[in-house]
Amino acid sequence: MKEEDVGSVIIEDDEKPVGIVTDRDLVLKVLEPRSDPSAVSTAEIMTETPVTVTADEGLFEAMEKMHEHSVRRLPVVDADDEIAGIVTLDDLVVLLTDELDDLAGVIEAESPPY
Repeated sequence: MKEEDVGSVIIEDDEKPVGIVTDRDLVLKVLEPRSDPSAVSTAEIMTETPVTVTADEGLFEAMEKMHEHSVRRLPVVDADDEIAGIVTLDDLVVLLTDELDDLAGVIEAESPPY
């Protein structure tokens, strides 16, 4: 995770997601109890059967799933349930901020000068 500068890793079996490990999992399940990191397996700390979103689902479906399941990261799967990527809450916030900036520009351009 440090090497790739990411906050989570998807655990897969035959290219299908079977778990996810987040930076928070590492803190709460390894560092805080002061466990020896070399003695803790991924299977012990991962969240099994992570909530996923399909590649053809939209932005609002992804946000709804994040809200409903209280997660910040969703593995993205293709039609065969194989991992295609990951979408994070941060990704969605950046995208929405960009869209709102564009919308604000349109409103500003169309507003009469008062």
